[in-house]
Amino acid sequence: MVPADPVLAILGDTYDQAAYDRVYAQLGLDQPLYVQFFSYVQNVLHLDFGQSNVTKNMVASDLARVFPATLELAILAIFIGTVLGVPLGIVSAVRRGTWVDHLGRVVGLLGHSTPIFWLGTMVILIFYAGLGWIPGGGRIDLYNDGLVEGPTGMLILDAALAGEWEVFVSAIHHILAPALLLGYAAMAYLSRMSRSFMLEQLNQEYILTARAKGLAQPAIIWKHAFRNIRVQLLTVVTLAFCGLLDGAVLIETVFGWPGLGQYLTAALFYADMNAVLGSVLLIGLISILINLLSDIVYRLVDPRTR
Repeated sequence: MVPADPVLAILGDTYDQAAYDRVYAQLGLDQPLYVQFFSYVQNVLHLDFGQSNVTKNMVASDLARVFPATLELAILAIFIGTVLGVPLGIVSAVRRGTWVDHLGRVVGLLGHSTPIFWLGTMVILIFYAGLGWIPGGGRIDLYNDGLVEGPTGMLILDAALAGEWEVFVSAIHHILAPALLLGYAAMAYLSRMSRSFMLEQLNQEYILTARAKGLAQPAIIWKHAFRNIRVQLLTVVTLAFCGLLDGAVLIETVFGWPGLGQYLTAALFYADMNAVLGSVLLIGLISILINLLSDIVYRLVDPRTR
């Protein structure tokens, strides 16, 4: 039902009809659609996503290999976006109408509206091709590749646990540019939402009462107003993190990052539908689990939800 033929993706341009029919039957494409669907669902419930036509490996093993790289990139990006975006939004709300507020809004608008693949291309042209400050792509220098085989698959953490500090520095050097770009996109979203949430709280009557009692501005902002926006911030941080898993598809392609995004892009080009479906299902499952985890954290952060 897709424009590309998965049988031709396996056989290539040179094939005979007998070989085509044989592979067509092996893939189960000769069965009715509802039979194919329920067969696929049954296999997925057993964590069997089929075999990749490109790598010739089981899709589940490919996903286990590439996903830690995307997870590592997304975790660092959401950390950067949260640490920078939330304070920027809060300060913009407190200093509403000043140059600080205008600067924060411009930074947020640019980060929210500029295509991330264009930013990535510009960063490579300027800082790699022009200045030589960042590596051209990949996850680590070639001479350090394979030195660390850790349990998590996240190279920075595994290198630190193994005490391989040269590999650790190389991994940091490679991840900084894509993580900063993804983090900037997250920061733009989080700063805008933080500003909106804080402005809403600053207009509440309890803030006026706190000021009338003579409370200091930092106590009003951080002890009272910020406590009331924590649950809302947790929601938008969760959404931003899930969005980074999608945004990583573009940034990984630009920077040659060997993660889920690059794997999914290659699968799309080669009509590797098992790999495409497995990748999308994994992203959906991770998004559901993250939202479920945020609901659990709500109960710890906000006693009213208990």
